[in-house]
Amino acid sequence: MFSWFVNFVAPLFIVTSPITSYADQIRSIHVNKSSQGFSLDTPLIMLVASVLRSFYWLGSRYETSLLIQSLIMILIQLLLLKVALDHRPPHAHPATPLSSVPPPPPRPYHFWQWRPQKPYWDFLLLFTLGTFTLQLLLGSSATYTALQGFLALGVEATLPIPQVLQNYRAKSCHGFRFSVLASWVLGDVMKQVFFFSAERISLQFKLCAGFQMAMDLVLGWQFWSYGNGEAREGKAVEKLEMGRF
Repeated sequence: MFSWFVNFVAPLFIVTSPITSYADQIRSIHVNKSSQGFSLDTPLIMLVASVLRSFYWLGSRYETSLLIQSLIMILIQLLLLKVALDHRPPHAHPATPLSSVPPPPPRPYHFWQWRPQKPYWDFLLLFTLGTFTLQLLLGSSATYTALQGFLALGVEATLPIPQVLQNYRAKSCHGFRFSVLASWVLGDVMKQVFFFSAERISLQFKLCAGFQMAMDLVLGWQFWSYGNGEAREGKAVEKLEMGRF
């Protein structure tokens, strides 16, 4: 039974996780015709991580289900980014995170805070071409492959950090749905079982899964400690549903 779970159920869960995690977010933005409260940093993090993970497979040859998951994630995140950009409210700050505190300060060159859509697609194209070029030049190096894996999984592991920081600053989890946290924890459990039972799983995946579970436990503690009430000082809290694998 356990072998059947590891060989069939867990890979199926992994492959379909981009769709099950983000489909409702895409639908919500499309139906409401507004991406207010949605942070464009979410597709940025997942696109960069998934592109790096896809090229990392060429040197690591990790489980095929994880490669398929990365490729599907790229497609889903591109769709999510397009829908979010199309329905941005006027003058909305594109990087406003889940909990409402003053908008983050401008980044150098307004990176990922642009109003026109073209710079977003230009950056993604240049990043992919740059990664492809490095793969051609350094792909045979075991050191480069290992660093590429740590970078890919490290970037992905940062996804919950903005939420943890915003909850801490607001002393509230208002706007963060318990169902989202529950789905994340379920994914963490699934990954722990699969990553430490399957054969072709590199150390990078295991470390990333451990860090993500730790961050989700912090979110769980914040939910228990702060509750889901209004943010400190009566500030309004914008709602953002973030899903991830």
